[in-house]
Amino acid sequence: MKREVIACQQRPRRNRLVVAACLLALYSVGMAALPVMAQSASEAWADSVLKQMTLDEKFDLVRGTNPFAAKPKLGADVAKGAGYVKGVPRLGVPFLTESDASVGIANMMGGLRPGDVATALPSTALLAATWDPSLVERGSAMIGAEARDKGFNVLLAGGVNLVREPRNGRNFEYFGEDPLLAGTLAGHAIRGVQSNHVMSTIKHFALNTQETGRTILSADMEEGAFRESDLLAFEIGIEIGQPGSVMCAYNKVNGVFGCENAFLLNDVLRRDWGYKGFVMSDWGAVHGPSMPQGLDQESGTTPGDAGHFGARLRAALAAGTVKQEDLDQSVRRILYSIHAVGLADRPPAQKAIDYEANGRIAQEVAEAGIVLLKNERKLLPIASSVRRILVVGGHADVGVLAGGGGSSQVNPVGGAVLKVPAAFGKKLYSNSSPVAALRKAVPQATISFDDGSDPRRAAEAAGKADLVIVIGEQFTTETMDVKNLSLPDNQDGLIAAVASANPATVVVLVTGGPVLMPWLDKAGAVLEAWYPGQRGGEAIARILTGAVNPSGRLAMTFPASEEQLPNPTIPGYDMAGETVQRDLYGLPKDMKPFSVTYPEGANAGYRWFDKTGAKPLFPFGHGLSYTRFTYKNLRMAEGTRPRLSFAIANVGKRPGADVAQVYARVNGVKRLIGWSRVDLKPGESRQVSVEVDPRVMASFDLAANNWHVAAGTYDIEVGASVNQPVLKAKLRLNEQRIKP
Repeated sequence: MKREVIACQQRPRRNRLVVAACLLALYSVGMAALPVMAQSASEAWADSVLKQMTLDEKFDLVRGTNPFAAKPKLGADVAKGAGYVKGVPRLGVPFLTESDASVGIANMMGGLRPGDVATALPSTALLAATWDPSLVERGSAMIGAEARDKGFNVLLAGGVNLVREPRNGRNFEYFGEDPLLAGTLAGHAIRGVQSNHVMSTIKHFALNTQETGRTILSADMEEGAFRESDLLAFEIGIEIGQPGSVMCAYNKVNGVFGCENAFLLNDVLRRDWGYKGFVMSDWGAVHGPSMPQGLDQESGTTPGDAGHFGARLRAALAAGTVKQEDLDQSVRRILYSIHAVGLADRPPAQKAIDYEANGRIAQEVAEAGIVLLKNERKLLPIASSVRRILVVGGHADVGVLAGGGGSSQVNPVGGAVLKVPAAFGKKLYSNSSPVAALRKAVPQATISFDDGSDPRRAAEAAGKADLVIVIGEQFTTETMDVKNLSLPDNQDGLIAAVASANPATVVVLVTGGPVLMPWLDKAGAVLEAWYPGQRGGEAIARILTGAVNPSGRLAMTFPASEEQLPNPTIPGYDMAGETVQRDLYGLPKDMKPFSVTYPEGANAGYRWFDKTGAKPLFPFGHGLSYTRFTYKNLRMAEGTRPRLSFAIANVGKRPGADVAQVYARVNGVKRLIGWSRVDLKPGESRQVSVEVDPRVMASFDLAANNWHVAAGTYDIEVGASVNQPVLKAKLRLNEQRIKP
């Protein structure tokens, strides 16, 4: 029969009898004998170009260069960002011009493109709090469009590392602590960027959970738990977003550096997930010519033939430790992504940007992700009877903290109105003053400002006001974790003094992640505004006044104390210290390698709190509204992909959006298995449907290398947060095995 199959592949199929015989022969030998599927257009283009490339051209494509060190200087037609990779113009292979981009087109410390600005999208933590895939995709499409108009065709976006360590300096760049939510939103963010034919990465692969010692630590976790949490977030993000590149991380995973980790890059990413794109390194994350282990491109090297993918790779190729097929395979993957995302056919072109329109998108996102945490005595929205408002702290008279620090920092449109020295750069404040926005929104009130430098003075002024709004800030940055979850610079003391003087105190938190609130009982209301981006002042004012009904929901748990965390202290922080000299990549120069273990395993964030019974300050999924919602009529359709439906009604007096969350108890611990965000007018009701990805209800079977859904009856809850169930039911599932 094998001869018949070969004949079918070679024989011209000119009549129906021949075709029928061929099909019968192919069917008879089974799927294993089927010929290789026809190449996609991107695969065919990659193969065609690869055959025409010289060896030097191949080496150019697998090594990126740091633009700070570019010699000779880049031409005016090459956008200057985080890095660039030489193309092959004679074969239609474009230069790869790369920009950092978690929350906008970065221009870290303004050194790359002096005077250049970009729309500062709110932090990724705020995007996660919208629980809105379509809005995340639209906001990210705006960033992709700006990248294209600035001449970039690669964005280092798509941060999907789970928030396991709430003190992590980069949490503001990530989509929260749940793998389903984070993976889904990251996938839509990537899809939005790439809709502009601008390539997006997904990063940092994997377990890049803290900045302390990030380049020397080993993140150690048992494979099953790893698959059910952090890797699942990446898997979902890649499925939805189809990113052109995966960026491997600085840290080791189970003793092996991420950028030479064959288990992650070859076994999981390519064998199990079937990923066809290429793996690029983080900047400075390469430790050898590790192509056989799965790395395709070294990023951010210095000029000449430096780095591990320069002279060292050539030497390895000559010695046979790296083979020609390894090099060709890496080049083919890069070419595949270039074509698949449309970089070759649709090059970027520098042109004018409509910053006004983009600013409106940034504001819409901010308004959807700001979370109302507390609202006693209906202190908010601001009543029309309020005549004297005092705003305290946060430089709110001039602007609002535009974002966190590090490689993702954006120089906001209009320029930073205030620059405050900080680690790894400066704190930048966008020209979006909450005070100015409130004066426009509440013209009947007199609004005064106190900078908060003297708590006694602020408290005295607070006692004379009808309403007090205190801005509490926490600046976080790449390369450094925060020592603890307390607000810095005695802001807790300031808030306590002001709230004691006037219980009609609203605290607006502008932070990179969770913080402790020792003054919570004294404050009447609390808003978590994250880093609200380009028009954060306007967004905050519209939430406070009720022009917008708050609809954000926490994508990460706010602990009541650090003792509740799986690691009460940051592993390695004592070795790193707070003032020790650090290199460009945040590594304390006298620090020794260490390991980080995760007692929570797959049960990160809210799952840990559910397992231990600890009561958080505010639970995952929490968020209040100025209206009320009810749920009823829960129905379930069982099957390989179960579907749940229920009715949501707005029974209040204001229009608003609700995020109904669905949880299942799996192996004794709650897991998010779906959600629905819906906008409703007063009195309106809508039946919504949630399809369940069975992987979120499965365990990973290491022996069989697949997902195993155990047969049985599962407890299901529908509610307003993980700790606030409204509807309960039982869901029966048959046993199911799913390939990764």
